[in-house]
Amino acid sequence: MKVYCRFGQLACALMALPVAMSAQGRTLTAVDSGLVGRILLAEDRRDSTDVAFVDGARHSDVRVRVLVQRALGRIRDPLFAARDSLPPLLSLPAFPAFRSSRVWPEPAWRLRFRGLADHRNDCAALRLALSDSAWPVRLYAADLVTAPCVTDPAIGATLRSWLDALPANATRRAPGAVSWHAGAHAIVALARLYPGEARQRIDGLASHEQWHVRVYAARAAAVLLDTSRLRALAHDANDNVKEAAIEALAKLTGHAGDDSFLAALNATGAQAVRAAAVALKGSPRTDVTAALNAAFERWVKRANASAHDARTALLAAAGRPLSDDRPPMMPVVLPPRAIALALGADVRLRVTMAPSSGGGSFVVVLRGDVAPMMAARILALARSGYYTGLGWHRVEPDFVIQGLSPGENEYVGWAQSLRDELGIVHHTRGTVGMSTRGHDTGDAQWFINLKDNLRLDSDYTVFGDVVEGIDVVDGVLEGDVVASITEIRIKSH
Repeated sequence: MKVYCRFGQLACALMALPVAMSAQGRTLTAVDSGLVGRILLAEDRRDSTDVAFVDGARHSDVRVRVLVQRALGRIRDPLFAARDSLPPLLSLPAFPAFRSSRVWPEPAWRLRFRGLADHRNDCAALRLALSDSAWPVRLYAADLVTAPCVTDPAIGATLRSWLDALPANATRRAPGAVSWHAGAHAIVALARLYPGEARQRIDGLASHEQWHVRVYAARAAAVLLDTSRLRALAHDANDNVKEAAIEALAKLTGHAGDDSFLAALNATGAQAVRAAAVALKGSPRTDVTAALNAAFERWVKRANASAHDARTALLAAAGRPLSDDRPPMMPVVLPPRAIALALGADVRLRVTMAPSSGGGSFVVVLRGDVAPMMAARILALARSGYYTGLGWHRVEPDFVIQGLSPGENEYVGWAQSLRDELGIVHHTRGTVGMSTRGHDTGDAQWFINLKDNLRLDSDYTVFGDVVEGIDVVDGVLEGDVVASITEIRIKSH
């Protein structure tokens, strides 16, 4: 019987020779390793003419030849549509073992969370969900409560109790509990149900020492049409608060808020500057264009690739073409351990959550077999301490958690863009992907898939897999902080 192979011709030919490939499982020489490094660098430069590909295609080791085939496929097609024609390197017989992705069961509460969307107009169901055993379900129920539920006194009572319990120092939470989260979600819900009462309570939240609470105060102020409050928050010391207030104020007042938006152009955070630039677009004031151009030049000098959205927003608001952007030119260097990772080294990172964020830890195995340069750069950042003390700013319990941004915002990331390395590892539950601002703009922020998100396969690189502690990942709440990310030394046998 003839067997048809769904892989590419070269890959199929290689897979048909298990004995020969097994014999090739020798340790590569220094020259061989140097060639692997040259192949990785050529791919990172997107240079398909590099002689390393010619040398690698003729190499006796199957691993090197597959690296060449994959690199050329990625270079020639940014979406790497041919990725399904290649086997994962770790599945080749030249490797001692294949570490497949683990299948993680979902927590029971996620089904209840998911089902709430179908009951957004059912006040009885929302009342029940507000007392659920899992806080993500409770908080989501608060977010879904709308004005018709004003007739349900139990809902109002629950929201008031959450506000009354909001601690002055909301920096700590026990495992499975919340700190500022309940009160912050409650004020926005209360603004929809009882606007008069929310106006009386918002003062304390708008000046709360926890900036996350002030962000939610800005959201509540938007519901209340409280432009005076939003103007004050647009000058907050925290750029995430500024961003939330500016976006709301612009929708409510248009260019009547331009004084606040112009002031925010001097913010240090890209998120606040981007929001201000978007708000200033089309302003009738004669002093706006000069201010936008000056801000753009300041951000060009900062040479931070992750600030691309802020720079382009400034250009658009100033009426200039986006081609005027001058992204920083970053040197292409081979990060430490990239060659070892490309050849299947087992490298794992332990992510330890801060005690103030409930503690616990989870382990991620770096997928150097599919994304060696990205995995190596993440490893180098972790070893340097870059991620220590950073938090998870985006938590969508039926989608992803995202974070490890120095500004706790999607627009603030690592200064050097990380190239995409799309592969055949799907975005299934527990895989770790790289946040981007578009193709080849990885910003070193992580996102962890909480469910299968296969629609992300063609746009985002998977560079890791959670192999231990998925319950800790499932328990992350907005603003939770990472105490450390450390490499786990694998014992050799």
